[in-house]
Amino acid sequence: MNSKNMKILFTRTALVLFGLGALLSSCSKRPQSQKTGITYNDKTNGGYERFRQAHPSPGPGLVPIEGGTFVMGGSADQDVTYDYNNVRRRVTVPSFYMDETEVSNQDWLDYLHWISVTFHEDHELYYNAMPDTLVWRRPLSYNEPYVDNYLRHPAFQDYPVVGVNWDQIQDYCTWRTDRMNENILRETGRLASWKDASGQGAKGKNGKAAPAPANKDPFNTDIYLNGQYRGQGIDGKKMIADISPNAKATTGANGKAGKAPVRAARIEDGILKQGYRLPSEAEWEYAALSLIGNTEFENIDNNKVYPWNGLGVRSAKQKTRGMILANFKRGLGDNMGVGGYLNDKADITAPVRAFPPNDFGLYNMAGNVNEWVQDTYRQTSFEEFEDFNPFRGNEYVNKRLADPEHGVYAKDKYGKPILDPAKSAKKMKYNDLLATQQALNNPTANGAAATPAATNANAVAAPKNPLAGKPYNPDFRGAADSVNTTLYGTTTLVNDHSKVYKGGSWNDMAYWLNPAARRFMNEDESSAEVGFRCAMTMVGAPEISPSGKPHYSTKNPKQFKAK
Repeated sequence: MNSKNMKILFTRTALVLFGLGALLSSCSKRPQSQKTGITYNDKTNGGYERFRQAHPSPGPGLVPIEGGTFVMGGSADQDVTYDYNNVRRRVTVPSFYMDETEVSNQDWLDYLHWISVTFHEDHELYYNAMPDTLVWRRPLSYNEPYVDNYLRHPAFQDYPVVGVNWDQIQDYCTWRTDRMNENILRETGRLASWKDASGQGAKGKNGKAAPAPANKDPFNTDIYLNGQYRGQGIDGKKMIADISPNAKATTGANGKAGKAPVRAARIEDGILKQGYRLPSEAEWEYAALSLIGNTEFENIDNNKVYPWNGLGVRSAKQKTRGMILANFKRGLGDNMGVGGYLNDKADITAPVRAFPPNDFGLYNMAGNVNEWVQDTYRQTSFEEFEDFNPFRGNEYVNKRLADPEHGVYAKDKYGKPILDPAKSAKKMKYNDLLATQQALNNPTANGAAATPAATNANAVAAPKNPLAGKPYNPDFRGAADSVNTTLYGTTTLVNDHSKVYKGGSWNDMAYWLNPAARRFMNEDESSAEVGFRCAMTMVGAPEISPSGKPHYSTKNPKQFKAK
């Protein structure tokens, strides 16, 4: 090697070492507040904490959906029912997560199994969570075998669950959220491991198994985040160090200081995930349409009528040419085609991964089963709601405080926080908050008789707005107004309990496969043609795949040095 090459090699090596040294030196510096200069994560200066900024990953079963603008109702090419309930309107949907598939029978059986194990004597809870298998019965059709077999037989375990109503799904979403977060905490050591929690863990030095948990209630995310799920048999072996100056070390049996203080996970740690929920109607339609596959540089080169390209319902690919792309009713009396070459290979529902996914990677966004969404139905929804993240159905609630001065949540018999309608449209003064919570916990205090407002969770008295002249109402859907409601919901099926479902089913014609088509059903009703999938809110930056795309450069803040 000549001297010139050696010089070049030395220069490159020096630059690499210099860059590595700079990186290591920058990593060794603790972050500090950009506004006060105080160093974070230092227990000697007050224990201010700054957490690693990261984009959260989706929960189990979910795929990311990058949001954007689209014309809601724009894919509808006809209105065969003459409802005029799908006026085209441009809206923006934020990025979110959505179930890759519909919730299956096996998924719902997991839920039922947990109830039977955790509350084995509560037959009412199990009964209320059971799908209505009688939805399969038809007066002039022999569907009785599905009544007994569809939910429980292993032949149908990967088929979408049906017979579940909107109210049942709300409870399922809460259960799924709690089980996901509980599993994260147990698997990472922030809670006692599954083995220790079940009493099957390794025995200690005294030969005894792990202590029984001090709190017998099942894990609930809100209760845990409020610091009410701690103690013997609950805390894990790898909990987070508590650097707060108010934190106290545990005391050993001999009276000496024990282990360093630890704490439970917080929202700020970014460990726990957002809750599962039903998607909004806008989210569902946007995800089903999946125009991301037809977009380049903010230009949509081709619109869609279905979740796939083209105006037909058959595959155009060479290997699958002519095959039906979804599970639907091709015509009256034709649910699956001719024997020997079935067109969609399904007579009723099909497995949740039976057909090709759309460009977001979502299966069966058309056909198989209709899917519940979170919205309350109104014929004029598209003319009234916001153009950013449109949704109709907001009923704001607060968690009731059993001990307002210490911020302790009141719990129901299942260990979940009690929810009350919101009392104010803005943050209340502290004294008003204490008074309101004490009134909820003691409706008959001072010898006064309980009023309907105090005893009915849906009709709690609220402070009056002197400008509006009527009390604040937590229902922001616009339904609870001052007009005469004598016939409201009586002469029409459209009421506050009417919820939207979309997507078309195994027993629907192709028209209902259009993502913009919408129908409604009462929230406590169910059908053999309606199932669901869950969604989850995405927090942070909306861009899913930033690599390979132009971005403005961002400078790091300068470190402050006290002089």
